[in-house]
Amino acid sequence: MLDSFLVLSATKDPTAVERANLLNMAKLSIKGLIESALSFGRTLDSDYPPLQQFFVVMEHCLKHGLKVRKSFLSYNKTIWGPLELVEKLYPEAEEIGASVRDLPGLKTPLGRARAWLRLALMQKKMADYLRCLIIQRDLLSEFYEYHALMMEEEGAVIGEDLDSQVGVIDFSMYLKNEEDIGNKERNVQIAAILDQKNYVEELNRQLNSTVSSLHSRVDSLEKSNTKLIEELAIAKNNIIKLQEENHQLRSENKLILMKTQQHLEVTKVDVETELQTYKHSRQGLDEMYNEARRQLRDESQLRQDVENELAVQVSMKHEIELAMKLLEKDIHEKQDTLIGLRQQLEEVKAINIEMYQKLQGSEDGLKEKNEIIARLEEKTNKITAAMRQLEQRLQQAEKVQMEAEAEDKKHLQECQSKSDNLQKQISQKEKQLVQLETDLKIEKEWRQTLQEDLQKEKDALSHLRNETQQIISLKKEFLNIQDENQQLKKIYHEQEQALQELGNKLSDDNNLSINIHKEATHCKLCEKEFSLSKRKHHCRNCGEIFCNACSDNELPLPSSPKPVRVCDSCHALLIQRCSSNLP
Repeated sequence: MLDSFLVLSATKDPTAVERANLLNMAKLSIKGLIESALSFGRTLDSDYPPLQQFFVVMEHCLKHGLKVRKSFLSYNKTIWGPLELVEKLYPEAEEIGASVRDLPGLKTPLGRARAWLRLALMQKKMADYLRCLIIQRDLLSEFYEYHALMMEEEGAVIGEDLDSQVGVIDFSMYLKNEEDIGNKERNVQIAAILDQKNYVEELNRQLNSTVSSLHSRVDSLEKSNTKLIEELAIAKNNIIKLQEENHQLRSENKLILMKTQQHLEVTKVDVETELQTYKHSRQGLDEMYNEARRQLRDESQLRQDVENELAVQVSMKHEIELAMKLLEKDIHEKQDTLIGLRQQLEEVKAINIEMYQKLQGSEDGLKEKNEIIARLEEKTNKITAAMRQLEQRLQQAEKVQMEAEAEDKKHLQECQSKSDNLQKQISQKEKQLVQLETDLKIEKEWRQTLQEDLQKEKDALSHLRNETQQIISLKKEFLNIQDENQQLKKIYHEQEQALQELGNKLSDDNNLSINIHKEATHCKLCEKEFSLSKRKHHCRNCGEIFCNACSDNELPLPSSPKPVRVCDSCHALLIQRCSSNLP
């Protein structure tokens, strides 16, 4: 029934006849190829005739009903377009497409399609690829007509029968030959061989998948290795930078330690000198105190003598009272002087505060403060001298008081109490002196810090001055360059104007020479009329027009180093000039 239906449809439609013939040829070529492969040990060359016939039949099957694509230059009818769809539908076919595109000798789509068919057959996956392509009829409709072999159900035979066994395919409906019927033993051997072939193909696929996975892992490991190498290089650079910073910090730390040690040594020397001065002053005071105690002992002995002589000195009582009054006056004056000294000290402190505020200003304030410090030192020296005078006066007063104690015990006790008070005042003054010394030390430290700040400001000012000088020099250079640029621009404009004028003059001269050449009809010397035989010639010196006989001379001119045409009169003139110029 099926054969009769095919025959009836073939008689009606020529495309169906062509399709049926192609299908029969495809089945015959597949059968012949499989039989030859089994008979020759399953190894075939590319020049093997059944294999070449198979590729020709496959190409005709794929071209059947293919739509013609119009371009600007020609009509394009290739099978490479539908074969490219296999890459999208079957991911494993991407390798074939990439290898076909990378082949250097292939330039046409037909050559790529033929190479694709051979590679697919080498991979033994042509049936899978074509089956996957035939299923997608919606996509094939873009490339094939509706009556094409690839669009009909009969086209599935191409995809199903390519890799099938010989015993499974039924060729009796196309060609019947008694020689094609094999023995059962041979069929069993073929089935075993094909089973082995399928097993080997599966192993090959598994190995290919493992190889691809290993390749991907190798690529990922290489990428991670490159990233790690880059990170290692960055880390090494960071380590080198950190080491350099560490060396710099260590050198700076060493410099700071050296400076601090020097500063500590200087401060130690200052402290030792101040301690020595303090010890010397303390020793002097101790000596004075010991002398005063000895004097007190001597005076106590004298007092006993004076008590014996009390009667004698009663008469001198009035004089002693006067002396006591004078002493009290002196004491009051000394108290006033002490108050004045305190006020002076407060003034000194205020002045020092003002100095500290003014030192932040400028170097002039520093100089003034140095002068004020010198004055303060002079005042302190004066204060120490006054203290010494006061001590001397106190000693004298004590002597007078001891003399007065001879008059009476009460007066002696009062004088002793007054002397104790005076000693307390002296100790207070000594404390004040110590405070003044500490204040002076603090002021000296402030002065040092201010001097350091001023030095830093001086350095900054010098740096800024250098920068300003550099900027001024750069400005001068910039101004000079601007002037040169303006001069060059002026020269350029002048030269442009001169060139324009020269161009205008040259154009005028050319126009004049052209007009003269057109207007001239007779030679200027012989006055013969120009004709076809007598042609016009320009004199390159005077610019006039002459005939050939009157301008048959050549001489080099300043405008042209080569000899040019010159008229007879100009020739004689130029020769006369040359002879006159010769020595």
